Amino acid sequence: MSIYLLAGFVALSAVWLLLRLRKGTGIKHIRGPPSPSLLFGHEAALFRQEEAGSLEFQWMKEYGSAWRTRGVFGTDVLMTVDPKAIQHVFQKSGYNYTKKTSQNFMGYLIAGPGIVTMLGEDHHRHRKIMHPAFSAPQLRSFLPLFQRIAGKLSEKWKGELVATGELELMMNKWLSRATLDVIGEAAFDYDYNALDAGGRSKLSTAYDNLFKDIDYQPSNAAILFRSAWDYIPMSLLKLIKYLPAEPFTRLRNMNILFRQYGKQILREQGPEVDAERKVNSKDVMSILIKANSSADAKTRLDDDELIAEMATLTIAGHETTAATLSFALYELARHPDYQERMREEIRAARAKVMTRGGTEFTTEDLDSLTLCVNAIKTLRLHPIAYGLPRVAVKDDVIPLAYPIVSATGETVSEIPIKAGQVVYSSFAGYQRLPGVWGEDANKWNPDRFLRIEMAKQPASVGVFANLWTVAAGIRACIGWRFSLIEMQAFLGELLEAFQFHLPREKIEVQKATVGVGMAPIVRGKPELGAALPLRISLVQ
Repeated sequence: MSIYLLAGFVALSAVWLLLRLRKGTGIKHIRGPPSPSLLFGHEAALFRQEEAGSLEFQWMKEYGSAWRTRGVFGTDVLMTVDPKAIQHVFQKSGYNYTKKTSQNFMGYLIAGPGIVTMLGEDHHRHRKIMHPAFSAPQLRSFLPLFQRIAGKLSEKWKGELVATGELELMMNKWLSRATLDVIGEAAFDYDYNALDAGGRSKLSTAYDNLFKDIDYQPSNAAILFRSAWDYIPMSLLKLIKYLPAEPFTRLRNMNILFRQYGKQILREQGPEVDAERKVNSKDVMSILIKANSSADAKTRLDDDELIAEMATLTIAGHETTAATLSFALYELARHPDYQERMREEIRAARAKVMTRGGTEFTTEDLDSLTLCVNAIKTLRLHPIAYGLPRVAVKDDVIPLAYPIVSATGETVSEIPIKAGQVVYSSFAGYQRLPGVWGEDANKWNPDRFLRIEMAKQPASVGVFANLWTVAAGIRACIGWRFSLIEMQAFLGELLEAFQFHLPREKIEVQKATVGVGMAPIVRGKPELGAALPLRISLVQ
């Protein structure tokens, strides 16, 4: 039955496509690789890259900072790694470039009507309401929680190491459980019990391998089907969630589970429950519920939106942080000299804390750990989201910091585009531009950030270290600073106590493409799911 439904939707979408593709895109003069397929263009190859960003790296060497690729159904896509182009599309003209329907609807299927999937005025409303929950004073108040959960993880590992002396574990799985507990308490004052329950936690199990399972190595039918979403009216599109096939069945079950958690949390957070305690609560949901007491509908979220924000914060607030920390520790295992330098920096800072009579780092102490902060900039080579598409709402001209050569041999420093043009920005490619990061841009070298002068960059891109991984502008990750402090706290705790080593068995960790993101997978063993194994031992 589901196969026939799929075929019906594809056929309907093809009709809509024929009706809507009435004029050219205006970028025919931009060079690009020859299309391998009349129907799929480059999309199938991009979605099935063994290493996220590998095709972009190849194309940027051949064509420069911008080039033309082919999308599904023969559409033209402008792909760019240019810092000025990215700045223009995402920062200077943010609301003039909207999300692709297919991309946005998948986010809706996963989390519901939250800040990530809202557009235009609704997105502005969500962001304005949520902003106070991520203010600087609010974020500083979370540091003791980060340190407590990091300490809890540390004690669990120490308990096992007493008997064995050395432990090999799936680093991303452990960190995912720890960060799930963090976001539960910080966002909802709720204990998900993921570290204690381990893999038996219902929510931890529901999220385990989620993106790998729904987006890794998609079939031709899946690619065609999802691409067709861009041409289906939203009223029909919302019916897709009821299809009796994977991944829609899994997403429905996950949504049901989270709504159960969400309704329970809302009951416990309601204004009638322990009013005095709620006034002093600092978790994100308490702040959002307080905002809902306003008489102005523009400053409120309904229950469905509140639950969607909870789902969004849970997914974005734990898996991305866990993956980034996992890759940071992986690189430190590959570079033991830098790991030891970090450890010495942490010890020196700890001595200063103890000298002044303290026991825990403050946010100022963590910010002073330059080597640790630079290690977190592992985000440059291991971006969790390696690229994003946007659609031009109106005709525009996109500027380039690095001019390119057109198909007719002309030097092009700006690209005129028409409304409806898809512009794909490769974060992974931008973050390997030699002109921005140096001639060793393909190497992991955190010390580069000691010499890079931000004022001399071609354009100001991103909110953190000129990286694009957490985006910028109207759709910058609202919790990026939350995640940064959390990662600083975890590295400060774990590096002080443990040494991190590569597994004894020689393996290769693959940055696998999963939709517009990437996940660590052991090459040749995709059946393990998202996996980043490391060895740990106690610091002598």
